[in-house]
Amino acid sequence: MEVVMEWGPGAVYGLCLLTSAVCAALLVRSYGRSRQPLLLWSAACFTLLAINNLLVVLDMVVLPTADLSLARQLSSLAAVGVLIYGFIWEVDR
Repeated sequence: MEVVMEWGPGAVYGLCLLTSAVCAALLVRSYGRSRQPLLLWSAACFTLLAINNLLVVLDMVVLPTADLSLARQLSSLAAVGVLIYGFIWEVDR
């Protein structure tokens, strides 16, 4: 009996985590240079999205028996909420 390990989904989840973390880091760096408030809100959103992707990796790959769906949904809601709040805050200025 041969054990077949599927690495495809784990690789995709990992690449999504890497992409969102790199975007967050680049946005933080850009905010540090220009001090544009919208970059700060975008950086906060992508940081929360990176946390969400980390939870996806943990839930689907590392701990497949654990149910982290509530934490994943809350982190994605927080990410979108922060970005929407930032957009509204900047329009009022």
